[in-house]
Amino acid sequence: MIKIVQNPSPVSDNALAKASHVLFVMPKAKSLAANLPGVDTLRARLARRHMKPDELAKSPLSGDLAPGALAVWVMLDAKQSTFERHTLMRKALMPLLDEQPREIAIVVIGGAEGCRLAAEAAIYAALVNGAVLPQRKKKDARRSLQKITLHGYKAEDDFTLLRGQAAGNELARELTMLPANELTPGLYRERVSKLAKENGWKCVEYDMKKLRKIGAGAFVAVAQGSSEDDAAIVHLRYRHPEARKTIALVGKGICFDTGGHNLKPARYMHGMHEDMNGSAVSLGILLAATRANLPLNIDCWLALAQNHISPKAYKQNDVVTALNGTTIEIIHTDAEGRMVLADTLTLAAREKPDLIVDFATLTGSMATALGARYSGIFSNREKVVEQAVAAGKISGERVCAFPLDADYEEGLESQIADIKQCSMEGEADHILAARFLMRFIEDAPWLHVDLSASNCKGGLGAVASDVNGFGVGWGMALLWGLK
Repeated sequence: MIKIVQNPSPVSDNALAKASHVLFVMPKAKSLAANLPGVDTLRARLARRHMKPDELAKSPLSGDLAPGALAVWVMLDAKQSTFERHTLMRKALMPLLDEQPREIAIVVIGGAEGCRLAAEAAIYAALVNGAVLPQRKKKDARRSLQKITLHGYKAEDDFTLLRGQAAGNELARELTMLPANELTPGLYRERVSKLAKENGWKCVEYDMKKLRKIGAGAFVAVAQGSSEDDAAIVHLRYRHPEARKTIALVGKGICFDTGGHNLKPARYMHGMHEDMNGSAVSLGILLAATRANLPLNIDCWLALAQNHISPKAYKQNDVVTALNGTTIEIIHTDAEGRMVLADTLTLAAREKPDLIVDFATLTGSMATALGARYSGIFSNREKVVEQAVAAGKISGERVCAFPLDADYEEGLESQIADIKQCSMEGEADHILAARFLMRFIEDAPWLHVDLSASNCKGGLGAVASDVNGFGVGWGMALLWGLK
């Protein structure tokens, strides 16, 4: 855990003399304060690049301080969105973090509100990027950040919410990055069980034997293609004595997706160990809420399985019966995510939560529609859509709402079953997938998040790694508004 030391007083020369890596965050201005540490170095750097001081609000600059420390200077524009602030702080911090220091100093300068915004953005970016993520190189000498010293601001809550959010984001990225052979459904279940014990969550597993017994045919159809019977739906329960609402988080946890009998070509199968990202995000939000002691009750449902090709695997033209009795005609075996979510959503809905939120790397069509910088959302409640979009602006993890009109479902009409799993044409598949999932929520208030932004080359917002944990910050902003 990264230690944060807060010093609300302006930074002293003695304090800086001991620092090896320093970030200076100033309000946007047309001139530089004469007493700014390292101001002569900064002026020289600006002159060399033919930059004006206020351009630091777009392009941070680095340079050496007299004692040999590396410094970065950046200006914060109060008009910037959260996403823009996070992106700027990530760019400012990375020259410092690239040297893998054990400690960095963050100096915020300006008025009270400006210092708060600067401190929160800088601390969060330092927390999420200071961690060491999974890597399997023979020579790996990477070091994680150990300490942050903040000058010029003091958070009354000691950044408890941001610490929790950063821990959840780190967990989501770590799980998503693990190689498929290190995170099979069975190994995933072991990790979840350990996390449950550490955090006081009640943990119940619906293994394959139990799922067959209760009639969860949609989930079983996908999982039966694996050589090992280690798939399961895992239910985690967090309770708070002051909670007035119960939220269900549902995550797609396909630990590897071959596409099944409709086998993916190599270029599309590569990276499919990340197809469990929805479950990792759900788990990350649960951890963040627990660390922040959020006054909500949370049920977290993880659909953990693999989509393999084998003689036992489900196939096109099969008809399977889901847990709620809906019969499903299989059209394409690579549309497995909505199948495992169908029965998991049914279990979640039976608990009568105030809101169900599901997360999944569900459709390629959402990635086509939005690219990797936004994720798409759907809901059966207009108010929930408004809350979700607002949470995106607050958190800096942006979402875009898509239509969910009933006439889209004509594309899922089947002649032999209650519904098709998808259409063969693939047109508007992200919308059809959402309409399919609606069959399994019993009209509960529901929000579906299609995580097209789960992997963005070069990082996204505050996070520098391609796998960015998108959804944890957004989820915490949403839950904070619902508490």
